[in-house]
Amino acid sequence: MGDVARLAGVSHQTVSRVLNDPQTVRAATRARVEQAIAALGYRRNPAARSLVTRRSETLGVVSFDTTHYGPASTLWGIERSARDAGYFVSVATLSALSPRAVRSAVDRLLAQQVEGLVVVAPQDEVCQAVATLPRDLPLVVVETDDVQGVSRVSVDQARGARLAVEHLLGLGHRTVHHVAGPADWLEARARTAAWERALRDRGRPVPRVLQGDWSPASAYRAVLDLDLADVTALFVGNDQMALGALRALHERGVPVPERVSVVGFDDVPEAAYYSPPLTTVRQDFQEVGRRCIGLLLERVREGAGPATSVVRPELVVRASAGPPP
Repeated sequence: MGDVARLAGVSHQTVSRVLNDPQTVRAATRARVEQAIAALGYRRNPAARSLVTRRSETLGVVSFDTTHYGPASTLWGIERSARDAGYFVSVATLSALSPRAVRSAVDRLLAQQVEGLVVVAPQDEVCQAVATLPRDLPLVVVETDDVQGVSRVSVDQARGARLAVEHLLGLGHRTVHHVAGPADWLEARARTAAWERALRDRGRPVPRVLQGDWSPASAYRAVLDLDLADVTALFVGNDQMALGALRALHERGVPVPERVSVVGFDDVPEAAYYSPPLTTVRQDFQEVGRRCIGLLLERVREGAGPATSVVRPELVVRASAGPPP
């Protein structure tokens, strides 16, 4: 910084103001400093800065299996919102689902002096591990059960599933079959439970659950083996599985939606280009990320207590669902 000041012919303090509060510096002076910074290739040293300010301006994220659309999109939303707030993000990906793996990931991030943590891994084992973390650690968890003293952001999974089921029943279907996600995922269980409640509330038959694992292949196999005699509507736990279900129905010569209607969950970018375009429940992952960072920074900056924020999903109606035959 001293080299920049000498080259620009200004004081050390002026360079600092250009870097931290540029609007307080005259335009001509600011331009000279910026030219000197560019000429010298100056970069601030975050380690040195954190020693002075006691702030790393870095947030940590613990995540698992970011190959799935939901966790990957949530991570993207968190990173973008953190960047908008002036923070870097350091990510630790879990190699295994266990309390020990979670604690190891948290320790790695804390060693980097992160100011707070977001945990994105909505499985039972991770929830158990979160419950053991220190309560004075600024922490926000995504899509998990309530943990005392921990801030939480989630999408209203039950509302989303009910929107899907009620849409299909409203079209005239007698009941709705369900292809569920893996049972150890909290989101999958919430959607399945809400599907069942929606049918029972209307006095409709509750079919046997078809088990999937979020992949197109799992739903493809399940629907290939399904007795379609009484099936007119499918609510599928995510859009990737819906793609597999559509393929299986096509191979069996079953037109969608003329013979069987299909509704997914997530609204992946490709959903509008499925054949037919997929009716689905949209999750706003960007909003989830924004709320995570908002709650976390309230804890980091203001010492705010734990809070819960729930994002409402919405039904996106396209061409894959219609009246029963």
